[in-house]
Amino acid sequence: MTIVRGWENHREAVERLLASYAAIPERAPVRLAKSTSNLFRPRSSTSVPGLDVSGLDGVIEVDVANRTADVQGMCTYEHLVEATLPHGLIPLVVPQLRTITLGGAVTGLGIEATSFRNGLPHESVVEMDLLTGDAEVITARTDNEHADLFATFPNSYGSLGYAVRLKIELEEVPGFVALRHVRFDDAAQLGKAIETIVESGEWEGESVDGLDGVAFEPGELYLTLARWSDAATGEPSDYTGSGIYYRSIQQRQRDVLTMNDYLWRWDTDWFWCSGAFGLHNPRIRRLWPRRWRRSDVYHKLVGLDRRFGIADRLDRRAGRPRRERVIQDVEVPVDRLPDFLHWFDEAVGMRPVWLCPLRLRGAGTRWPSYPLEPGTTYVNAGFWGTVHVGDDADDAPRNRAIEAKVHELGGHKSLYSEAFYDRATFDRLYDGANLAAVKQRYDPHDRLTSLYDKAVQRQ
Repeated sequence: MTIVRGWENHREAVERLLASYAAIPERAPVRLAKSTSNLFRPRSSTSVPGLDVSGLDGVIEVDVANRTADVQGMCTYEHLVEATLPHGLIPLVVPQLRTITLGGAVTGLGIEATSFRNGLPHESVVEMDLLTGDAEVITARTDNEHADLFATFPNSYGSLGYAVRLKIELEEVPGFVALRHVRFDDAAQLGKAIETIVESGEWEGESVDGLDGVAFEPGELYLTLARWSDAATGEPSDYTGSGIYYRSIQQRQRDVLTMNDYLWRWDTDWFWCSGAFGLHNPRIRRLWPRRWRRSDVYHKLVGLDRRFGIADRLDRRAGRPRRERVIQDVEVPVDRLPDFLHWFDEAVGMRPVWLCPLRLRGAGTRWPSYPLEPGTTYVNAGFWGTVHVGDDADDAPRNRAIEAKVHELGGHKSLYSEAFYDRATFDRLYDGANLAAVKQRYDPHDRLTSLYDKAVQRQ
């Protein structure tokens, strides 16, 4: 058993957290005091100090023999992987961006290329200590008196409490990943390939350990098949320099990365969004320090743009029509993916689109706040950018249309970005009655902001 931070330090950090909660005025909003975020929805400002989470950003302990880790809620996946990978272990699902926290991925929704076989991050949680609205730290599991909170916590975004400690399962991995980029001419072919891989775990005789893809154009779609490998066939590629990972998908059929570089292949260029800052231009890329080629740096720059309206001012000066920010991740059943992409091309017109198959890991526990159907394969479609809608357009017309279309197709939408549902629709889609009942039990004085108010009302 390997100690990383230790239990004594953890207990001291929890005491500071509880003290900071007690210091927040009774009717003041309760929020985390943290410097980074991977959320894309605005919220009202407040001068009230947040919860002191200092010292809750590391790994407590890695149990190599049992392939588990006790991890603090504010620990980023970057630091979590730094602690586990030297032992040949990784979390069952490692979201794409380095600064996503384990607690954030569980109370929100993390996803990655192993989700077609390992589900979502919360499905590999054995137990978790949660700070509730009633100022208690409780341990929730599937088999104890807090099983209702354990099941409802995923997709609750802090409305039911905050993760203080999580015990998670780990997966054994080798040092390298062999990649195969397979092109498809239409989404129906790609969807059938996904179904084959999900059912068999292989493609054309090769095992598949990781699976995601990119839709570049209606007639140009790729699946990237990742196979864990003990040895590299040739020199591993490095996309932290002049090369850009997403472009390599179109340029080569085979590739190999170290396991570490594979896990963070999307972070260096924030998928393809670094192009908005000029980083796809080789001259600018050479001048941009490597330590700044990270998703959290780009996120801060976007925050500055939204705060000061820089892009909007430049558009007005150039006479360009008003933009709408369309930053969303949605899940649609794999057999409806062609319908969604066809509609998306006509109604929104944004490419590339990230595609990541997922399937609930097991049928034992229901996750009522994000009710995916067990035994059903979904595809996460991620799209992040802006579209010109014109100065006379209604409020968020593309985002509202996406919401309606996704649920028409039997899918779901993540709540890390802006949402526009009316209350009745929201409660139907995210089991508002259960959310309210669990919140009443663990937050009887209504200290925490409800999920609807967080996600839709921007409180």
